[in-house]
Amino acid sequence: MPSITKSTHMSAWFPVTIPSAHKDAPKKSRQLNTTKLRLRSFLLSLPIIYMTKSASVFHSSYRNMSPFQHILFLCLALFCTASSVSSHSRHYTAPSVPRLTDLFSHVSVNQSLSNFFGGHNIKLLNNGSMVSLALDKTSGSGLASKDKYNYGFFSAAIKLPAGLTSGVVVAFYLSNADMYPHSHDEIDIELLGNDRRIDWVLQTNVYANGVTTGREEKFYFWFNPTLQYHYYSILWNSHHIVFLVDNIPVREFPSNGKFSAAYPSKPMSLYVTIWDGSEWATHGGKYPVNYKYAPFVTSLTDMEMAGCTINPKQPDSSCPNASLSSIDPVGGADFVKLSNQQATALGWARNKLMFYSYCKDTSRYKVLPAECK
Repeated sequence: MPSITKSTHMSAWFPVTIPSAHKDAPKKSRQLNTTKLRLRSFLLSLPIIYMTKSASVFHSSYRNMSPFQHILFLCLALFCTASSVSSHSRHYTAPSVPRLTDLFSHVSVNQSLSNFFGGHNIKLLNNGSMVSLALDKTSGSGLASKDKYNYGFFSAAIKLPAGLTSGVVVAFYLSNADMYPHSHDEIDIELLGNDRRIDWVLQTNVYANGVTTGREEKFYFWFNPTLQYHYYSILWNSHHIVFLVDNIPVREFPSNGKFSAAYPSKPMSLYVTIWDGSEWATHGGKYPVNYKYAPFVTSLTDMEMAGCTINPKQPDSSCPNASLSSIDPVGGADFVKLSNQQATALGWARNKLMFYSYCKDTSRYKVLPAECK
């Protein structure tokens, strides 16, 4: 087989070396140049094909190709398809950081969480250490923690559904809307399914005291989140909220200064859900969930919930202000601020992967929130 040389320009993905022993090598080389020109012309004509919805250009180009050129064309078409689907992937090497997920014990799903909705789409696996949640035409599904927490570290290894997942939302979040419907707090990790050519997107958000002003920030991944499990974590204490992916901090929301008015402070439950977010997550329903590809299944393992549990029926229950253990996520010294490694990784993620921040959305906010100024 001819060897393939990679170029940053799509049209340069062509065989560049023909076996020298082949008696027709010069002829093959001429055919190769002709093929390159035809394929380049064809690629340049694609916008016209799509706009006019005419197949005449394609038919003419494809009909005049030799069998060798047909094979080359099909290989290029497959490559272009893969490139368009993954057009926003960022395959970077992540910085080295402390692995917070190694500090805490895993909890059993069936002992720590209960059915929130869509029970028929929830399947416990591996004696309760793993769970799958599904979305189909009848319903999504979700779990809620049995305990409520006033600060803590919350994490799960999640594998997202593959394929066409426009409108599908997988959420890992804290909320107290059940207890405070008019003044609820919320800390969100929302994983938004792709809309045709865009990969899964990570969205983070924070709400406090019933204020519905969204504080969204969105990120691309530096890996394919559908191939294997990756850690999604939330650290929440009196000092800051930190959103982490595979232990890399992607966002920090401090509790002091201008952020204090928007800082969640009431006890919350942990939720894990999958649901149809077509209207909300895909530009007003532009790319709704296509149930032809259902069920959409996400699976979770390595659940961690370490923090201060609160009994709502006992208003006097409270968490200590300090802890003798440095690895206590509520009051431990190691969780008061980001380490130098974590701060460097945070900058890396925000510079390379963040593509939306509410603090830069002047079309949405005529007056930016106080912490953005």
